[in-house]
Amino acid sequence: MIHTPQPSTNGSGVTGPQAVGAGGGAALEQVARRVTIADVAEKAGVSKTAVSFAFNNPDRLNATTASRILDIAQQLGYRPDPVARMLTQGRTGAIGVLTPQDLSVIFANPFFGSFSAGIAGVAEEAGYGLHFISPLHGSLSRAINRATVDGVVAIGLTIDHPEINEIRRAGLPMVMVDSDVVGEVASVDVDDESGARLAAGHLIELGHRDVAILAIDGPRSTTAGEGGVVGRRLRGYRETLAGAGIELAADDVVTGPSTIAGGIDAFDRLWTSGRRPTAVLAMSDAMAIGALRAIRSHGVTVPDEISLVGFDDIELAQSTDPPLTTVHQPVRAKGEAAVRLLLSVIQGRDQRPGHRRLDTRLIVRGSTGPVPHGRQEVRPARPKSA
Repeated sequence: MIHTPQPSTNGSGVTGPQAVGAGGGAALEQVARRVTIADVAEKAGVSKTAVSFAFNNPDRLNATTASRILDIAQQLGYRPDPVARMLTQGRTGAIGVLTPQDLSVIFANPFFGSFSAGIAGVAEEAGYGLHFISPLHGSLSRAINRATVDGVVAIGLTIDHPEINEIRRAGLPMVMVDSDVVGEVASVDVDDESGARLAAGHLIELGHRDVAILAIDGPRSTTAGEGGVVGRRLRGYRETLAGAGIELAADDVVTGPSTIAGGIDAFDRLWTSGRRPTAVLAMSDAMAIGALRAIRSHGVTVPDEISLVGFDDIELAQSTDPPLTTVHQPVRAKGEAAVRLLLSVIQGRDQRPGHRRLDTRLIVRGSTGPVPHGRQEVRPARPKSA
């Protein structure tokens, strides 16, 4: 027969776990009830308000009293209710990272992992957690409505995106990254156009005149305006090539997701169309790495027959075979800058829309080389791209 004991107490009226045996048999554990703020107040001989101050506004108590209350709370195993604490402090302690595609797609691009690490490092140092906000059942708006955050870092969305307008109307602090915004809300980007000019100029110096572009289509595209990532990079490529007498035709630009799989598919479509460029400019390293695999699958060598340039300089870029020539952007630093800018708004240090533009630079590695012999000519003019 099993006897159920009365729960023991720890002297404050709080029940605790207790194990009992029956005739040397298995032990049963009495489940303790949740310790409340009233239990802590009773044990410490103070009011519930004083306990709340100890956790949320310790400056309003004598240092010795606050320390004693926190010690007793720890002994009893008390943890403040997170919802009640949020209401008391008027903050959630979380920063939202708004992405336009499912996280399974976003994290397939190594760029986003490095960017998120930059966000997390600064947020955690300031005592904030992260809440990734991606489409919920296909609806980004539904996901935003369910998110409880103190501010938002939005990546790859245009200023006229419906969800961005929704956040602005709610008065929620926000920083936009890789967008087309200028002066309306706080923002962070890199000098995409200069980086693209450096990449195209490098190929021209190597003698290339037949160049194709793998452009981003998806979460980082912001194709709605020339001020977005794709618009800035494409302008840099196009104007630099035009300066050398090279006009981009409609079939010279192939779009795809900024992933390795997206790069494979984009280059395969380029090759299947009959294009045989001597060089390829990819708008992301992930696409360039995919293109490198596709190029090899067609029996073509890099850089002897085709030169390849990426953009981002992710960690994997230096480990490909051959190592990838690319445009370096400070991906992690971009995430760090975005959170610092957001915190300055959340904490009331700066209510004006700030903007940070970070530098880019060309990193020459082994995936680019001189134009193949006999391919130095400028290609005959064909229909220009839109």
